[in-house]
Amino acid sequence: MRRQGWIVAALAALGLWFFISIEPVLMPFFVSMILAYLGDPLADRLEAHGLSRRLSVSVVFLLLTLVIVLTLLLVIPLLGRQIGQLVELMPVALNWMQGSVLPRLQALTGIDLSTDFDQMRQALLENWRETGTFAATLLAQVSKSGLALVAWVGNLALIPVVTFYLLLDWDDLVAKVRRSLPRSWEPAAVRLASECDEVLSSFLRGQLIVMLCLGVIYAIGLTLLGVKFGLLIGLLSGLASIVPYLGVIVGISVAGLVAFFQFGDPLMLLAVAGVFGFGQLVESTLLQPKLLGDKIGLHPVAVIFAVLAGGQLFGFTGVLLALPVAAVVMVVLRYLHERYKNSTLYDAGHRPLDEESP
Repeated sequence: MRRQGWIVAALAALGLWFFISIEPVLMPFFVSMILAYLGDPLADRLEAHGLSRRLSVSVVFLLLTLVIVLTLLLVIPLLGRQIGQLVELMPVALNWMQGSVLPRLQALTGIDLSTDFDQMRQALLENWRETGTFAATLLAQVSKSGLALVAWVGNLALIPVVTFYLLLDWDDLVAKVRRSLPRSWEPAAVRLASECDEVLSSFLRGQLIVMLCLGVIYAIGLTLLGVKFGLLIGLLSGLASIVPYLGVIVGISVAGLVAFFQFGDPLMLLAVAGVFGFGQLVESTLLQPKLLGDKIGLHPVAVIFAVLAGGQLFGFTGVLLALPVAAVVMVVLRYLHERYKNSTLYDAGHRPLDEESP
């Protein structure tokens, strides 16, 4: 038994080393796995209604492609324009803060922040310009390097191909993995896989829909109020809502500051708060109970740590995998904790009260 444990540990270490070694080429495959996992339940439902597996996968694949293409064609240009406007207004906003906000803070607190803010303002503007120069230089280098450009385009082209074939054979792959498990491990492995699927499906499908709905609500509300960068602030707030309450805190702070700077009317702050309050009401009464329930169980601190650790270890691929891996790790830890509580190690030395001597 101990020898088998060492073999499993060695294989796990070898797999981790192999994963780290080929990390630069894994990104399109992991994106395809996530897309296939998200689309498989819909393909199964279409197949249950009489469609062949290939036709069901083709329908799901076309729907995924349509959603991605429409997002790229409609949202990206709007975001690009708003980011450009934000870059142009940054010096004006900083000058307004230095001329209007800082004197009021100094009058209230008695602390002179003008010198420190001026240094921060100069550094921010310089870095902002350097960021634009760096992006232009990087784009030029990528354009000049035919090999890098071909590799980048090739990775993007791989995603739809791999996604289609994974969707086509998803159920067969799962069945083959199950049949390959040692018979003594199968019950525990199937139980863990079922719990992991429940958590992942709730998180990936449910949380993504919640984030999208909140982003749309915030963006539409802020745009109807006439707040500048409403689309950008709303979508970023929706993305930030992957951590509970972070999206609404960031969004209401940024949108309130922009609205006050734009209109100079305190009532606009109440209107902005109303938009985010409505989003939170919809989330708590409709989206969370219907889509998520209590299945995820990831603590906000665990979410932040997982994203940062994944990005530090494996770059963009690590960011993509951080939350699914964290959800699976949570399920495994919960299972190990249950085994530990039922083990003799946990009960070692414990004597029931009725057996204790008076």
